[in-house]
Amino acid sequence: MIRPPRLNKGDTIGIVAPASPIDTERLQRALSFFEKMGMRVRLGRHLEKTHGYLAGTDAERLADFHAMIADTQVKAIIFARGGYGTGRLAGALDYDLIRNNPKIIWGYSDITYLHTAIRQAANLVTFHGPMAVSDIADDDFDAYSAGLFHQLQEPSSLFYTESVAPLHVISDGEVTGEIVGGNLSLLVSTLGTQYEIDTAGKILLLEDIGEAPYRIDGMLNQLMLAGKLEQATGIIVGDFAKCDPPEEKPSLTLQQVFHEYFADHEGPVVSGFKIGHCMPNFSLPFGVPATLSATKKSLVIEPGVE
Repeated sequence: MIRPPRLNKGDTIGIVAPASPIDTERLQRALSFFEKMGMRVRLGRHLEKTHGYLAGTDAERLADFHAMIADTQVKAIIFARGGYGTGRLAGALDYDLIRNNPKIIWGYSDITYLHTAIRQAANLVTFHGPMAVSDIADDDFDAYSAGLFHQLQEPSSLFYTESVAPLHVISDGEVTGEIVGGNLSLLVSTLGTQYEIDTAGKILLLEDIGEAPYRIDGMLNQLMLAGKLEQATGIIVGDFAKCDPPEEKPSLTLQQVFHEYFADHEGPVVSGFKIGHCMPNFSLPFGVPATLSATKKSLVIEPGVE
């Protein structure tokens, strides 16, 4: 795997919107965050475009992303937000361009499709973390989540323990492997495509938002039948925000669903990680070795930048 170069003070960050349209007022609030980090900011040419539920046409969104990749002055690409749309770009991405111009690529949620495609087709380490408009602009964006951006400036291992939030062991064990994954619904959408998520020998991260337990059940069942859960050596269950059962209808709890799918897993499965649509939002690199320990209730991740 290719680790992108670290950020230095004065470097330029590019912001593009590969999925849903942005709120321009929120964008302005996010820009000051990067300026306080000592970074310059370059905005995508079509960043404020709207095309129905998309932030511009596929061609416009793709052009912005490719322009940032090709621009030698841009050292990192921070996505503005998720929503929907990145899967529409995967088939047209220039993976040779990405591989030959390695730089930091950062986002989550709908960006999961790009994480998966880029990691598998360009062998580039990418980063799962809060985005400019959808997260950094929030009034409750916390100092802990903000501090995790420093992993881009100094290569250092990340340590997640119960000091961040309580963790629950579903299956015992300890394993070391590359972290892959992201948003559950996006991972399921890769199945049957050339960008199908590869979990063999990997530690699989799962998170989602706004899905009832029966929907989570269905998506986990699809991953299971595709062999993706069994092939993973360990599973990190991240935050599942607003995934409560429908009111006045019988339902399994989310923890019951997780237990039914993961209790007999041969490797460690731990839930409760504040990774996903939550605050704090623990950011991490995909494609680097990590150690997940159910015994120690910990996750240790190697640096994602050079």
